[in-house]
Amino acid sequence: MKEDEHLYTLILSRTPGIGLIGAHHLLSTVGNAKDIVLHAKELAREIPGFPDKAVEALCRPDLLQLCEAELSFAEKNGIQCLIHSDNAYPSRLRECPDAPIALFYKGNADLNSLHIVSIVGTRHATDYGKETCSRFIHELKELMPDVIIVSGLAYGIDVQAHRAALENGLATIGVLAHGLDRIYPATHRRTAVEMLEQGGLLTEFTSGTNPDKQNFVKRNRIVAGISDATIVVESAEKGGSLITADIAESYHKDCFAFPGRISDTFSIGCNNLIRQNKAALLQHAEDFVKAMCWDVENKKPEAIQRQLFPDLSPDETKIVQLLEKEPEGKQINTLVVESNIAINRLTGILFELEMKGVIRAMAGGMYKLLA
Repeated sequence: MKEDEHLYTLILSRTPGIGLIGAHHLLSTVGNAKDIVLHAKELAREIPGFPDKAVEALCRPDLLQLCEAELSFAEKNGIQCLIHSDNAYPSRLRECPDAPIALFYKGNADLNSLHIVSIVGTRHATDYGKETCSRFIHELKELMPDVIIVSGLAYGIDVQAHRAALENGLATIGVLAHGLDRIYPATHRRTAVEMLEQGGLLTEFTSGTNPDKQNFVKRNRIVAGISDATIVVESAEKGGSLITADIAESYHKDCFAFPGRISDTFSIGCNNLIRQNKAALLQHAEDFVKAMCWDVENKKPEAIQRQLFPDLSPDETKIVQLLEKEPEGKQINTLVVESNIAINRLTGILFELEMKGVIRAMAGGMYKLLA
């Protein structure tokens, strides 16, 4: 049963001695968490290096009870438990090697929406940073009214991004460094409540988890992985937003930064990102939309009539059908979401279609059908 798989995935995620990479390896080898937990002793004999302590932990009845209680808490409070294999699990995040195998989500925004942007920055935001953040989101709303804004609900730029999104009628998602039984910082509770009606709150942490320092670094990878691009508004020479930018780069995501005066402490990080070619310089939302090729998506020319392409696999046919709806082309992240095909498989499919002369690759990760 699906509920069983959620329970056993949660057990696997909380088992000491396995870790995220180990959990992903086990799931890809065995196929499901239920068999891993129920047949841990047999697996230990078949899989080299399977830790004895992990076997003992997987068989602990108290761990089962803890996870049952967590799912009961989630159900009681209207929280979704999303496991790695669920369709509602963020497909962009699923492609990241260290993605959580289980998430907790409360809200009404689609985590697989076509346009998702992460906006991060210093906790010590200046008036320039706040104004820049608000102006950008207002401009972005005019150009892309369906975009979702993601941030970390922290002081400074994070909460400014959430509040600007709410003011402009955009959905916004806060990624938390603790469980959904609390809000940290408590002063942002009102904003968080508004976000539940116009976006949502997302975390990998179970209830009772404190907002400890190391959890914020873990949280940053979700902020980077769940979106199409990461934008840094303000940052000192060191800071969590720069960590998020580095993670986004490691995931091969687009990264942008707003420049500032060379004398401003909280512009040093952004200026360095731009100088080191780790982020593209950003001034207006129009720059961002063009860089992401989202302006091409919005064009709706008349459909082009074409003959069916021969010798296409079912997956290749699916991609062709999706591209037929947008003669000007689609961005690869959009194709991942719409096709529900993992990006490592999708890149191979796109390459085959290109070799067959069916599609053409363009700048910005765009693909279009050949006329």
